[in-house]
Amino acid sequence: MREKLRNGKSEIRNRESETVGEDPLLEIKNLKTWFPIRRGVFSRTVGQIRAVDGVSLTMNPGETLGLVGESGCGKTTLARTILLLDKAHSGHIQFKDIEMLSSPRSKIQPLRRQLQVIFQDPFSSLNPRMTVLDIVSEGMIEHGIIRRRERQEAVSGLLEDVGLGQDALHRYPHEFSGGQRQRISIARAISLHPELIICDEAVSALDVSIQAQVMNLLMDLRKKYGLAYLFISHDLNVVRHISDRIAVMYLGRIVESGSTQDIMEHPQHPYTRALISAIPKAGQPHQDRIVLRGDVPSPASPPSGCPFHPRCPYAIEQCSQERPYLTPLNIENNSRQLVACIRKDEI
Repeated sequence: MREKLRNGKSEIRNRESETVGEDPLLEIKNLKTWFPIRRGVFSRTVGQIRAVDGVSLTMNPGETLGLVGESGCGKTTLARTILLLDKAHSGHIQFKDIEMLSSPRSKIQPLRRQLQVIFQDPFSSLNPRMTVLDIVSEGMIEHGIIRRRERQEAVSGLLEDVGLGQDALHRYPHEFSGGQRQRISIARAISLHPELIICDEAVSALDVSIQAQVMNLLMDLRKKYGLAYLFISHDLNVVRHISDRIAVMYLGRIVESGSTQDIMEHPQHPYTRALISAIPKAGQPHQDRIVLRGDVPSPASPPSGCPFHPRCPYAIEQCSQERPYLTPLNIENNSRQLVACIRKDEI
């Protein structure tokens, strides 16, 4: 059994030697996830909630992509669609060499092991009737990684990796703090040797000091196991410390993406600038904060043209008529920073 686990870990560490960008780990093209609005006695469809409305993004092996935006912008729905928990309206999701939305179940099932998730709430995401040993080992046994008699040794090693002792093996989730529960969730996620872990607001429910510990743990595990993370958060200050690249989402669409340094130091989209201006700075008053006017439009009736134009301080009439798409900031220099704004070269 030790040899089996050792081989699994060496296989994971070998991913670090892969050339980033050679073959995308995850590629999403024009993905739409709409939910019908039904009314009347016969539950007729009278509209659609466009939770995800034409998202395209790419992730490379071993990369951390931060996905940020206000609550309700579609971040979690995008994650659930990637995990095939929500049904996509249209578009493409390719994980490694498998098209996930059109492939038969027999091809999708083996990928379940490679795609794992860490949920926001460390209290409701763990079964209160199961011990830590059962919670962490359940997937390993189901996928044939270990036999049942080998699970105690295997889970002990995983708990050590996430900073918990063997005394946790036979305890129940209610006996742990929020930070400790999230460590158990992380151990469960890495137990199947995944290539991509979706962290859906994985630290937002924790105290600030515990947030830092869990983020450091995630970064250490990324190096050790060669993991890629899709790190979802509404807090840019958290995302900047863990991400290689950042994608900014607004009303179901990506409005800007690029390297963490470019996004944080040279934001181009007005919405990104407003998010960054809201980050508190120690000892400095919020004199430069950009306050957006109005409320976030409903995804059931999104504005025409640019979805941000009703709140944008730079909006012109053309913004309400023409839908902007992600294009390089500087086409001549082949910039890797993408912005969805028709006035990106002016402002």
